[in-house]
Amino acid sequence: MYAIVEIAGQQFKVEKDQKVFVNRLPGQEGDQLSFDNVLLTGDGKDINLGAPAIDGASVGAKITRHLKGDKVIIFKKKRRQGYRKKNGHRQALTELLIEGINLKGEKTEGTKKTEKKEEKPTASDENDLSKHTVVELKEMAKEKGIEGYSSMKKAELIAALS
Repeated sequence: MYAIVEIAGQQFKVEKDQKVFVNRLPGQEGDQLSFDNVLLTGDGKDINLGAPAIDGASVGAKITRHLKGDKVIIFKKKRRQGYRKKNGHRQALTELLIEGINLKGEKTEGTKKTEKKEEKPTASDENDLSKHTVVELKEMAKEKGIEGYSSMKKAELIAALS
């Protein structure tokens, strides 16, 4: 069984017990990670394709080590100008060991899922305009008779005189 999963902004085709080198991830060696953005899974003949991700699917992995990649030399030159510039770079990488692929939302070891609680709006939240979308603000303005900037100024002037 294999899966295509998004890790640190890049897509990787992974299988169980495979080692993958990805861009540096936060965490210590030996930490357990779970990646929920599984785009595709395949098992021989059966292929499950997500839109964009498969709900409940996850890939469990373990950080084995942090390391630096091979040195890449960047050499720039403009001929007959006496311009030469040499630079080098070593990419910071993390080696992951894929421990398993779960399709039904089963928790792997070390998987931490946080549930989001919906907040009920209070009276103070209704007065705070930063928590409303632009569409909601426009509808609120239309209810109060404000259609443009000039009518908004008139409404402020009337409110100040009252």
